[in-house]
Amino acid sequence: MRILVISLLAAIMFSCAGTPQQGPAQVQKLTPNEFKEQNMNSKTVLVDVRTPEEYESGHLDGALLSDFRGGAFTEDMKNWDKDKVYYLYCASGNRSGQAAELMKQAGYKYIYDLGGFQDLKEAGLPTEAGAAGQE
Repeated sequence: MRILVISLLAAIMFSCAGTPQQGPAQVQKLTPNEFKEQNMNSKTVLVDVRTPEEYESGHLDGALLSDFRGGAFTEDMKNWDKDKVYYLYCASGNRSGQAAELMKQAGYKYIYDLGGFQDLKEAGLPTEAGAAGQE
């Protein structure tokens, strides 16, 4: 009987362990509407990983340009604060997904993939055109 109780307790403890509290970061995908609910502040960074030409044709208000295809993203990422929250988008979600995975591998903790610009724009998120605001 005693062995049965101990076995049950051990099984319960291990099954409750489940997902570790502090494991590696996961890239989370957000819909445009979910992104609208996010609190943007000094600890958040919105990154457009499209080309400068795509950025110039229109981008989300306040987005930082970091060209994934042209290689700027890999260089820029080296200087970013790994404790900040990053929201990435591109034209379709392909480049932002790849960029998010690079950030995950580099040890960034809070990474959100927003997908494609057109979907974000159609959802009514504020946009601007011109003035490539690379910081």
